[in-house]
Amino acid sequence: MNTIKTAAFIFLMAFNLTLLQGQEGHPLEGKWNLTIDQEGEKLPSWLEIRHSGTNTLIGRFTYAFGSARPVAEIEKHGDLFSFEIPPQWEPGASDMEFEGKIFGEGLEGTMIYVDGKTYNWTATKSPKLPYYEKAKEGKTVKLFNGKNLKGWIIKPGNQWTVIDGILTSSKSGVNLVSEEKFKDFKLQAEFRYPKGSNSGLYLRGRYEVQIADNIGLEPSSIYFGGIYGLLTPNENAAKQAGEWQSYDITLIGRRVTIVANGKTIISNQNIEAMTGGALDNNEAEAGPIMIQGDHGPVEFRKLEITPLSKG
Repeated sequence: MNTIKTAAFIFLMAFNLTLLQGQEGHPLEGKWNLTIDQEGEKLPSWLEIRHSGTNTLIGRFTYAFGSARPVAEIEKHGDLFSFEIPPQWEPGASDMEFEGKIFGEGLEGTMIYVDGKTYNWTATKSPKLPYYEKAKEGKTVKLFNGKNLKGWIIKPGNQWTVIDGILTSSKSGVNLVSEEKFKDFKLQAEFRYPKGSNSGLYLRGRYEVQIADNIGLEPSSIYFGGIYGLLTPNENAAKQAGEWQSYDITLIGRRVTIVANGKTIISNQNIEAMTGGALDNNEAEAGPIMIQGDHGPVEFRKLEITPLSKG
């Protein structure tokens, strides 16, 4: 081997070694469930940290509301790390500023909100949720009995009512949360909404399936049938506003399949994190079904759930 070839070989080996070392990962890398202690509330949020190339850390972040947004760079300062997030639906123009460090098996740090106030937060690694191919069906539960709000938690300011056998939210108000909690399941829903309206179904109270008047638009994770901000349907299967529509949703572990109006629009895809508006971030636990009622009017004539377990 001549001198030039030898030098080129050594350079290539060194480059590959550096690349591999960069891909081994940093202790910060992974998906983290954050709890932000803000004005006496425990707000569930989410952070993903991963490497880009050999030296740069990037990520995604979901605040207590809104969708997952990119983090251009997560800077390391010794034992500390920091990043900034431009406002999305937050009431202000200032960036949110985060600083944190590894604490035991988790993370802890502070957040400067858009109003300049500083809040503490802690984080744990997002849990792995087991998936299984063969599922055993339990007894189907009618979440809506067609008569009243039995089985639902009634919050102050409740606007939900039953009109002619239809579960109805005629104006923006509060969300409706089921008393019973579920882990893996099949959910059947039949709903309709007026023109321009927006609602959603939260699976386990953590993952929003978008319900919105988006007919004719290109499919998006924030439009009809999407897991809000995370999973984009392969087509927009929305019907005209005012028509009855249906979702058949199967959730096992993190894997979700959504059939909208008879069309499979998401097939066996992993939901990586909570979406904005989640009730909590205790992902390993069962959770309720929550109907979004704080946006626009929506009606349901069927809500049935069949629990699943490993067969």
